[in-house]
Amino acid sequence: MTATELRRRIHSVTTPFRIVVLGVATILVSAAVADAQDALFDTKAKQALMVEDKTGTILYAKSPDTLIEPAALAKLMTMEVVFHQLKTGKLTPETQYTVSENAWRTGGAPSGGSTMFAKLKSSISVADLIQGVIVQSANDGCIILAEGIAGSEPKFAEMMNARAKEIGLKNATFVNSTGLPDPQQRISLTDLVALARHIKTEYPDYYRTYAQDNFTWNNIFQRNRNPLLRLDIGADGMGTGYTEQSGYGIVGATERNGRRYVAALSGLASDKERAEEAKRIFEWAYQAFEEMDIFAEGETIGEASVFGGVKSGVALKAHEKVSLLVPVANRDRLKAHVVYQGPLVAPLKVDQEVGTLRIWIGDALAQETPVYTAEAIESGGLKKRSFDAVFELATGWARQLKF
Repeated sequence: MTATELRRRIHSVTTPFRIVVLGVATILVSAAVADAQDALFDTKAKQALMVEDKTGTILYAKSPDTLIEPAALAKLMTMEVVFHQLKTGKLTPETQYTVSENAWRTGGAPSGGSTMFAKLKSSISVADLIQGVIVQSANDGCIILAEGIAGSEPKFAEMMNARAKEIGLKNATFVNSTGLPDPQQRISLTDLVALARHIKTEYPDYYRTYAQDNFTWNNIFQRNRNPLLRLDIGADGMGTGYTEQSGYGIVGATERNGRRYVAALSGLASDKERAEEAKRIFEWAYQAFEEMDIFAEGETIGEASVFGGVKSGVALKAHEKVSLLVPVANRDRLKAHVVYQGPLVAPLKVDQEVGTLRIWIGDALAQETPVYTAEAIESGGLKKRSFDAVFELATGWARQLKF
């Protein structure tokens, strides 16, 4: 299917009686994967989610809203809190924090876990702690930052949960900064991918650390634990994790040929399988999809009915170009609708958000984009408003049907 054919289908449903009456939605929703995509790709991961970063298109989903133990992937949220503190000026990269006995014993050399080998009672800068946490997945680095910023790790976990809500994570609960196993600590892959995309967008300078190959601290050289960085697939982030309950997991991001993908996998059996499956899903995405421009910036998408206005309809537009990653072999499975709560009531201002363009690939809702009024509509006279009121009483029931 071409973009022109998809436009024709969209226009055919944007009449007063062909609109699904729903509230305005936001971009990037969770979706079930289309049957056609299932046939093209499957993974050994128990949970998986692949998203194209620019358009927000969901390319593959497998139980993405199942709650799992995040393991070390909780450190993504730890870093978000730290980056937010830096961005708002509440601390600086030069700020020094002391290595407490709790941080040293729980997350340092005596713990047997991932560590940057911070010396007990030494002082370390925030800049070095960030490298330790991101490159070496350092548990001691996380605890040092948590205690330094919030006074204790439980207090820092409260900050993590507050920030998670502020940035729109739906099902994330954190109890520590490290991701060490705890039955109360849970997150979904949907939230992990959203968090990864948020960090790249909001903190591009700090994000670069995720691609750093190695870091040496206390004269101990360690390589970045993310296997994707050494697979020549354009990877630049982000992290890995493992717990006995959730298995091996990863959040990865790659950029090649102008396309950027973010994926999360969980429930894998080994670190080898994790690396192999992560590489497979990225390679599949680059080969199986291509970008289609559907509407230019400001182009009319459809028309919504208007109650009590000088005109009975108003043109709708998107603020930005509407593009979508579509399967190369299954374009005929594309369908789209404009959704709004209607009829709209005059007066209407120009550029007023009134609904959503929803695009499906097969049965999977792949993308949602807000739509806005392309013109202002003034209130009509008494005669026009009376006619519209009678018309609404006679036909309003029809909009309750879903087409």
